[in-house]
Amino acid sequence: MSQKNLNTPSIPFSIWALGIATFLINVSSVIVFGLSAVYMKTILGVGTGWIGLLEGVVEAGAYATKVFSGVFSDYLRRRKAIMIWGFALATIARPLLAISSSFGAVFTARILDRVGNGVQSTPRDALVGDISPPEIKGTCYGLRQSLATAGSFFGGIVGVAAMLWTGQNFQMVFWIASIPAILALIILILAVKEPEPKDADPKTHKIARHPIHWNDLPRLGRPYWLLMIVASVFMLARVGEAMLILHAHQNFGLSESYTPLILILYNGANSLASYPIGRLSDKIDRHIILGLGVVILIVADILLGWAPNLPTMMVGVAIWGIQIGITQSMFLALVADTVPDDLRGTGFGIFYLISAVSLVIAGTAGGTIAQHYTEHATFMASSVVGSVALVVLIFVAKKTKKIEKTLIQSSI
Repeated sequence: MSQKNLNTPSIPFSIWALGIATFLINVSSVIVFGLSAVYMKTILGVGTGWIGLLEGVVEAGAYATKVFSGVFSDYLRRRKAIMIWGFALATIARPLLAISSSFGAVFTARILDRVGNGVQSTPRDALVGDISPPEIKGTCYGLRQSLATAGSFFGGIVGVAAMLWTGQNFQMVFWIASIPAILALIILILAVKEPEPKDADPKTHKIARHPIHWNDLPRLGRPYWLLMIVASVFMLARVGEAMLILHAHQNFGLSESYTPLILILYNGANSLASYPIGRLSDKIDRHIILGLGVVILIVADILLGWAPNLPTMMVGVAIWGIQIGITQSMFLALVADTVPDDLRGTGFGIFYLISAVSLVIAGTAGGTIAQHYTEHATFMASSVVGSVALVVLIFVAKKTKKIEKTLIQSSI
């Protein structure tokens, strides 16, 4: 065994615990997400317009809370407490949804679910950076991402199995969805240990609050803001999972009964790619790995855009899932690499906000192109945007290296 391997730290227990808690909460969330719209339409008789409005409002609330929870976790210098509140809100939403018999009650439950998800997401990603040893930061983010996506993968399977087992009893399935959520909350409270800030008083454990100020934005650093330019362009190429499902259904005749297979394949490939890519990024420049992910996106787009049959299209879906596993893990690790420790939550919050804006534009543009020219054209347009993102990434990577080199020379 080499000296390098002997000195490589192991993944902290809290990272495993956090990953398992995220796995369980995602199992629960996918069950709820996959069935709530059908429940409102078929059981409660809610109109499609109201359902669309609900989903738009709850997603907007989730993204807004991602920004605020990240900034607030920097202010408090604590992340776990905010995460507990997020997990608790999502957990409460499950039984509330199970006893809901009106649109108002379902609306409240969905708001609690998505806001709870938004509250915990940014402090969670910042906490991974706080806990991870620098030598294996990519590995830790890859593991967390892999376990989270595995939760989405198994959540789809559990949802289908639960509906079959209960004879399509929605309320009973929502009660079942409460079980992994409760377990996730317990694991978070008991097993995840948050490190003390370096400037905490060793006797009283008191921590100086970090004031929230606009001056913090420049302090995030030029490498961070350059990375955000890459993220904003790259996310414009992400047309969304719904487009994959529509493509399979509209153009290749995949039955509605089998459309969940698209998400199962997508999430499975995502989960399998995240951890090994995270490990690889601890040995190779993360910008190179991110570039590989963008290239794989372009390949997936070409396969999806030119697919002559369903099997080829499904290969494209799997490759699309692989690039999500690569790019998402690398963006998270690069954000953690570039921002100051005391602004990590703010950095992740802004990243999620920029991603949300770009994804809304991408989804709208992708849907418009599909409506006028078919889904094939949407994926070809995505490949063009992906190519632009690759060029931007190459420029940013070179610029970042120059900045880092200058900082090293000035500190000598």
